[in-house]
Parts: sequence; C-alpha cells; structure tokens
Amino acid sequence: MLVAWLACCALPLCAWAGRAVRVYEVDIRGGQSPAALQQAMREALVRATGRRESAADPAFASLIAEAPNYVKAYTQGPRGESQVVFDGAAVERAIAAAGRGVWDKDRPFTLVILYPPPPRTAEDVTRNELEQTAMARGLPVSLVPLSPLDSAGAELGSDALMQTAQKYGGDAVLVGRSDTGAPPGQWQWTLHTNFTSQSWSGPLSAGIDGAVDTLAPAQGSSLAETEIRAQIEIQGVSTLSDYATVQRMLESVPGVRRASVAEANGASVTFDVLVRGGADAINRVLGSSAHFARADSSNARLVLQYRP
Repeated sequence: MLVAWLACCALPLCAWAGRAVRVYEVDIRGGQSPAALQQAMREALVRATGRRESAADPAFASLIAEAPNYVKAYTQGPRGESQVVFDGAAVERAIAAAGRGVWDKDRPFTLVILYPPPPRTAEDVTRNELEQTAMARGLPVSLVPLSPLDSAGAELGSDALMQTAQKYGGDAVLVGRSDTGAPPGQWQWTLHTNFTSQSWSGPLSAGIDGAVDTLAPAQGSSLAETEIRAQIEIQGVSTLSDYATVQRMLESVPGVRRASVAEANGASVTFDVLVRGGADAINRVLGSSAHFARADSSNARLVLQYRP
C-alpha cells in the first residue's frame, strides 16, 4: 500500500537539478577604470536579480557608482579574458538594502531546441548568440539537437518534453520554431517547466530574455532568503505514480535544499522541507501549476490539492 511504503521509507528528496551561475565574475573592457568597473557592476546586477531593468534602476545608482569598493579580485576567464570578481555577499546586502530581490545562484538548467535546426554553416553563430545572451542574463543553457515532434510528426506535449529534459539533466525546455509562418529571423518560443508553459515570439535573443523573465523571481521578491523549515501537505496522492510526479515537482522548486516524507495518511502525504523563503516560496511556484490548487484548511501549514 502506498501509505505504508512511504511511511516506512521516508525517502529524502534531492535538491533540484539547477546549475550554479558565477554571477559576480564579470568580463571587463577598458582596463580597471572606474567606468569599466561600473559597467561590470551593471552586468552583475542584471545577473544577480534576473532583471534587465536592474542596469538602469535608480535604486542601484549608488551601488554602481561605488563599484570599485566592491571589487574582491581580478582574474582571467576561461578564454583568457580579463574579469573582475565582486564581493557577492556585500553586493547582495546592498541589493536587499535597496529593496530589490536576488535570484538564487542555482538556476534552472534550460535545454534549447530550435526547429527546424539551423543549417550546419550557421550552427556555431547561432549557438554563440544564444550562449552570450544567456550568460548576460545569468541563465545556464545548452542548445541540443532534439526535435519537438514525435515520430509521426505530431507536436510533443509539455510532459513529454519535460521527461526528455530530465534525461539530459534539464529543468526547463525552451523551444524555438521558425516553421510557423514567422518572418525570417523570428521564432515562436515556448518555455516548458514542470509547472507551466508560456509562449511569445521574437529573434534568438528574445527567446532567452523571455525565458529569464519567466523564470526569475519578480522584482521585490527573493529566493535568497533565509532557509526555513516548512511542512507541506499534498492531498490527492493515491498511487506511486502520483507520488513520483509530486516528488519531482517539489524537487524542482527553486530554493528547496532538503525534503523528506514526514507523514502519510490515506491519499495525503506531508513533506518536511527546508526551503529558502519557506512555504510561501513553494506556494508561489506550485500555485502557478494547473496540477495544484490551494486546499482550504485550518492548519497553519501549506496544504495543496494535487490534480493529475
């Protein structure tokens, strides 16, 4: 029986598959001048918050002006480029003091699928543009030679794409299609996660920008908050398949560090979770999924109803 099996095993959940981003190691151009360091700080702030507008946000004016005071070291990047390393902890304190939020450094590894794939002569240029835009926005990506269609030519659904992503260690799939009647150089983009799918159109850079705008926390919120233990009750878990799906989605919530089954009763499983931002962080993410709904409860803990 499912309840007995869960109660006996009390399996721990691993952290989600997100990849760490080196937010505060930034290329510098023009030497170690104040102007060059200020521009590097703007780039670091965009990565740190996940928000393009951070580069020109008046709340960060003094932080940018004082960029030389936040330098921790100078180094060389993997291609020999000059880089500055900012004091991340100090920068994040300044971001919080400005009333803005920080995006967790462990970010969703996003697989990018282009269909039809670019011709071999343009593959390197396309890959470079995607990776450079993703680096500037602080999103780990990989362009993969996969198709968003099945063997019969039918479009794969979100669940099938996410199952493929998990085989490659991915947390999200960004599909760009140019066979939809879009003008040359334009793509129809769809971002698939365990929680939602969203679409928009635009050039290659717009694919990455739209993905980050969706995945990064809203300005003013932060997933770099204190780690808090929370008990999350999920109702409607009646089969091992249900449990596996709920487990995978809980693991995928940014900021989840540790989780284990605390209690199992009937079709309800309660997880003891250590997560940045506590239950509110989980509610923000799972609450956006069509597979979960907030359940009425007098309990202090978060209770969600799972909908297969």
